[in-house]
Amino acid sequence: MADSLADGLSSTYEKSLMGVSEMGESMQRFGWVDYIMFIFMLGICVFVGLYFGICKKSQTSQDYLVASRSMGVIPIAMSLLASWVSGISLLGIPTEVYVYGVQYAYILGGFFLATLLMKSVYLPVFQGLALTSTYEGGLKGVVWTDVIQLVVMFAALLLVIIKGTINVGGIWNVIERNWESGRIEGPNFDLDPLSRHTIWALIIGGTAYTVQTTGVNQNMIQRYLSLPSMKEGRRALWAFFFGIVILMSCCCYCGMLIYATFHKCDPLTTMLAREKDQLLPLLVMEILGDIPGLPGIFVAGIFSAALSSLSTGLNAMAAIVLEDFYKPFINKQITEKQAFFLMKSTVIITGAICIGLVFIVEKLGAVLQLTINIGSIANGPALGLSTMGILLPWVNAKGALIGSATSLIVMCWVCLRAQSLVASGDVTFPEKPVSTEDCHYHFTPKPFILNDLTHTDEQFMIYRLSYMWYCLLGMLIAMIIGLVVSFLTKPLDPRDVDPKLLAPFIRRWIKPRKYPNQPDDGIIYAYGPTLKDKDTVDKKESVQLKTFNGPT
Repeated sequence: MADSLADGLSSTYEKSLMGVSEMGESMQRFGWVDYIMFIFMLGICVFVGLYFGICKKSQTSQDYLVASRSMGVIPIAMSLLASWVSGISLLGIPTEVYVYGVQYAYILGGFFLATLLMKSVYLPVFQGLALTSTYEGGLKGVVWTDVIQLVVMFAALLLVIIKGTINVGGIWNVIERNWESGRIEGPNFDLDPLSRHTIWALIIGGTAYTVQTTGVNQNMIQRYLSLPSMKEGRRALWAFFFGIVILMSCCCYCGMLIYATFHKCDPLTTMLAREKDQLLPLLVMEILGDIPGLPGIFVAGIFSAALSSLSTGLNAMAAIVLEDFYKPFINKQITEKQAFFLMKSTVIITGAICIGLVFIVEKLGAVLQLTINIGSIANGPALGLSTMGILLPWVNAKGALIGSATSLIVMCWVCLRAQSLVASGDVTFPEKPVSTEDCHYHFTPKPFILNDLTHTDEQFMIYRLSYMWYCLLGMLIAMIIGLVVSFLTKPLDPRDVDPKLLAPFIRRWIKPRKYPNQPDDGIIYAYGPTLKDKDTVDKKESVQLKTFNGPT
């Protein structure tokens, strides 16, 4: 017994003499069992892709893009969730909670409002038009791959949650430590738009962001359109919402678990984790590293999240290239075989570009804010363009083009400049307190550079606007300018717009013409003449013909 006690004391003494680099190396325990589990999990996804690509090959481009509109509600709902969740969400949300607290979780209110808007405004239009691309107005393999990847993701999160909670002494210890540090807090009702997270930015701005990323987005709409009817589409939408609530709760809890584990030895200060987004992998190695195979399952879960988003995006890009670029601008007809070749070539080229961009993105800051910030460059104008078409029947083509182009330019300038200031440290935000009072290894604290954090000069004020407002800002710029330009040129008459292009409640407000115009006025109208009007026109043409030929 004395020998075992001596060995334990010796081990503790050696650990206390360990430096941060040696501590990091000791936690890198990814063994051959982990590699086997990792390869096995990803191999299942590869098998599903090969099965639907070879054994059950799509027969037409419609089958490839929207699975002939015959998918079931449950797999589509799971695919929607897997497509929305990415490695960015799994790594970024826990980091957000650890560094800034649980304020971000209140964006679920925005998700709820976005679900209502999708159900009542956007989905009926897209479902009614039965489009392949939302911008016109092999999906089976992607959907079932997403289902498998979602299961792997949840398995990885549950492993971390259960084992981590046991290690820190139970869920009440997790809650208590986060409560004492101020990470668990109520909504921030500050009216200042420069505050990073307020309830207004998260719900109002978050609604616009969520509508675009989970609804008016090729990745998502393509899945809704694979369902046979509107009823199934709404069921999948609500199932998707509840899935987001569960997944967001798990990710936020993981962030709380990171703090509960490292509450007396902050790994960012000691530089055991050199980047904020390394916190969750560090937690995994801390609590699962001693159990062979479990780290491999977690890494497979992260890869699954990334691959589900990537496969969704690549499939959607193939649809956009075919439907929105090739068909409108190239009059040459192509065979189904040529369409397959075009779409698969698009996937390969776009995938290579995405991989190359990784080396740039990793230098731009924490992934969650970075993704929303940079994504708003296109998301805001795209949402504005879609919303103009659905809610503003007066907007003409010139107004839509100028409005969306102006919004794109403005958002590109604001978002890129703001993110560059965040990455350089010129714009920072208050973080929750951390401690290093109980670290058992030697370290050199991370240098703290004191900047003028307030930046009261106007040059920096616009860039301190909460990133949650960016998508809404881009949408409003596009819609306002589009509407103004349309009225300055020649606005459309709402009665001449195809009702299928408008939201259901907008259709009810537009009264039909009392006296339909005759076709000889040189204007083509969307509404055709009634049977009575057609008889009148026929009689008029008959009289004109008799006058021309003379009396019989």
